[in-house]
Amino acid sequence: MAIQELSEQEMVRRQSLATLRERGIDPYPAAEFTVTGHSDEIKENFSDELEPKRQVAIAGRIMSRRIMGKASFVELQDACGRIQVYISRDDLCPGDDKELYNTVFKKLLDIGDFIGIRGEVFRTKTGEISVHARELTVLSKSLRPLPIVKMKEGQAYDAFTDPEQRYRRRYVDLVVNKGVKDIFLKRTRMFNSMREYFNSHGYVEVETPILQSIPGGAAARPFITHHNTLDIPLYLRIADELYLKRLIVGGFDGVYEFSKNFRNEGMDRSHNPEFTCMEIYVAYKDYNWMMDFTEKMLEKICMDVNGTTEVKVGDNVISFKAPYPRVTMAEAIKCKTGFDITGKTEEELRAFCKESGIEVEPSMGKGKLIDEIFGEKCEGCFIQPTFIIDYPIEMSPLTKRHRDNPELTERFELMVNGKELANAYSELNDPIDQYERFVDQMRLADKGDDEAMVIDHDFIRALEYGMPPTSGMGIGMDRLAMLMTGQTTIQEVLLFPQMRPES
Repeated sequence: MAIQELSEQEMVRRQSLATLRERGIDPYPAAEFTVTGHSDEIKENFSDELEPKRQVAIAGRIMSRRIMGKASFVELQDACGRIQVYISRDDLCPGDDKELYNTVFKKLLDIGDFIGIRGEVFRTKTGEISVHARELTVLSKSLRPLPIVKMKEGQAYDAFTDPEQRYRRRYVDLVVNKGVKDIFLKRTRMFNSMREYFNSHGYVEVETPILQSIPGGAAARPFITHHNTLDIPLYLRIADELYLKRLIVGGFDGVYEFSKNFRNEGMDRSHNPEFTCMEIYVAYKDYNWMMDFTEKMLEKICMDVNGTTEVKVGDNVISFKAPYPRVTMAEAIKCKTGFDITGKTEEELRAFCKESGIEVEPSMGKGKLIDEIFGEKCEGCFIQPTFIIDYPIEMSPLTKRHRDNPELTERFELMVNGKELANAYSELNDPIDQYERFVDQMRLADKGDDEAMVIDHDFIRALEYGMPPTSGMGIGMDRLAMLMTGQTTIQEVLLFPQMRPES
């Protein structure tokens, strides 16, 4: 960075850095600093009766300072919270050499610097549990000032609240904005809870390819790259479905994967081009079993993450307590629009869309038209968890035909807070039927549908070896994280959401 680009504060900090080095203090020491306690645990386990006082070594960032001559108070932030540190010149620097306090601590250290403290835990006269510093070690010098919120005449300023800056500089957001870190800790608990649920049923976590020669398993536009050695185009996966079903063919009774998927599509409050999905496939089960399995799983996750089966998202209080209502796709559309999609031709569906002001493309077939009708008129109405079941066959090229109606499929989508959360099927395991469905998709591609599926001949070959009756389900983990943490935008639950490069 050129010197003219530095702010006055940054120049002062760099000068302090140089002065520390001149005085023989390494501002970035390599030696280990062994931490023996964290802020929350120290405060939770404190006892006024404990003698001698507990000795601890803590480390973290300086978040505030109150310097009062020979004594000072520092608020130190570590991975678990904040704790007050009392620093006395005479205790920190016994004897005549007071430079560590008078020069290093008072003049060369700043808010944002990392320090290590060794001392005993005590309670101040005002009742605050604190650490009385006996040793101070400089661990890392901060060269940029943190945007710490300040108050002036009752007004807050210098707050780090601009969403674009928060997402670009998540490392700053996590430091200065209370509650942001908790979102991502809850996200981790959510993954752990789901993994525990699957493992308790004996299902196996696996990994499948991210780079694929055929982008299969969903209707979506892929990202394309090129493999130089093989000299072939490759696609970042849009779903891991077809590989996981190959494993069911290979003899696994149940497999699941947490996968990074990529779809070269729009970005908004609920979509990011790179997203995390979980897919699970279980042999000898159907979509009715999967609905029972899913609602019990979500009830468990909500309890594990939040200690309750209810979460508040915006103005809505959502209950994940099982069971959830089950409504057919046709019933949902008829209830919300008065239009019965049963038996309707592509022309009739297109005419209804036109009459209803639903924008559609000429390339759209029956499945896409029905999807547009549901998405425009129905999806946002389902706030509490609701299974939408029995989709028309045109919407579901990988799904088994309904056992009672060959025009429908055994598929459900779980709607929560007006958005799809989960998608599941009784999986199509008839290789001839599957091939014909792929051919139908190719006809849509010929009409200009760039999200239509490509025929995966190896997957057909796998089915020809035989796949047992299977149920599969996918959940958008980022959307689930939004629900479990009460967030209304997907960017809030992604540590580093996709953004345009800074100019």
